[in-house]
Order: sequence, then C-alpha cells, then structure tokens
Amino acid sequence: MAEKFLDTVYGLETPEDTRALYDRWAASYDREIAENGYATPGRVADALWSLRPHPGLPILDYGCGTGLSGLALRRAGFERIDGMDPSPEMLDGARRRSCYRRLSQIDLDNPTPVEPGAYAAITGAGVLGTGAAPPETFDLVMDALATGGLFAFSYNDHTLADAAFTTKRDAWLQPGKARLLFREYGPHLPGLDLNAEVYVIEKA
Repeated sequence: MAEKFLDTVYGLETPEDTRALYDRWAASYDREIAENGYATPGRVADALWSLRPHPGLPILDYGCGTGLSGLALRRAGFERIDGMDPSPEMLDGARRRSCYRRLSQIDLDNPTPVEPGAYAAITGAGVLGTGAAPPETFDLVMDALATGGLFAFSYNDHTLADAAFTTKRDAWLQPGKARLLFREYGPHLPGLDLNAEVYVIEKA
C-alpha cells in the first residue's frame, strides 16, 4: 500500500521539512489528492479567467507541484504559464504534463527568487499555509507582480484559522496596496471535509 501524506502534511513546521516530504510524496501525490476530490486548482484558474480571460497573459504558477494547477490553467484557456517549486521530484511530475513554458526550482535560501514586477498574474493554488509556504511568501509573490497584476490564491481551513496568514493577507488589502476582486469559499479536499477560500487581488 502506498504511503499516505495528507494526514501529516499540515503538521510540518519548516520549509526544509516541507520540501523533504513533498520529494517523498511526488510519486503518489496526484493519486492521493485525486482520491479526495482536489478542487482548488480548477477554482483558482476559473476565478482568474473570469477576470482576465486572455490566453497570452504571462502567468507564474508559484508552488506548481506536479503541475495540476498548470493543467487547470490550460483548461481555463491560459497558454503562457511558467512554474516554480522547491521540490525537484514534484517538478519532474510537472515537466511530464507539458503544460508549462518554463519550469524552475525555488531556492529556499533566496529571498527574491522571482524578478520584481516580472509577471502580470501569479497563482498559488493550495500553496500558502501550514505544511506549505510560510506567510512571508505572500510578500515575495506580490513583489513579483507588475503594477495592476493579479494574484489568484487559496487559503484552506487550516490556513484561515492561522492568524499569521490572515494578518498577512489583510495587510496587503489595505488601501493603496492591493484591491480584492474575487472571494469565494468552497471545496478544497471534499474527501477530508476540507474547504478553502479562493481570492483574486490586484496589486496597486
């Protein structure tokens, strides 16, 4: 029987632990989350398309994992998608999907792995939260957006219960920094009775 990871991922505490777990999880990741009805990549992609329905929009799929979010973006209609992830094993899975223009590994020791203002849109489907990217990743992503760019992302129930993440979100939604364009609570992993809020915000 394949090892299961969803029951342990939300207890991880460091980026290094997270990367190590995702490296081990890569081979069975798609199967395990499919068994639990993973809905967030499609919800994030559809929300972004509803606001910027442009196939040529340059998008960074931050924390792309095995490429499920890139696949969802393709299905929504987007064609210019780059992916980044700290796990080389996960990136191998994303590469096999052939839905990305470029793929690169995130250096966890580099505070600015993306050139400031490089993208018109960035997605983070299931990326920000306990057991994944830490709260300060929010700043990194927003810095990588061009003025007027969109960040489409999700906070699952665990993340919504963590003040470190909600405070970071709210700090960016102050007047003059970013504007909330879309917000919807719905399914994340229905098999675990876990939901998520999907957002799209526009950088001022």
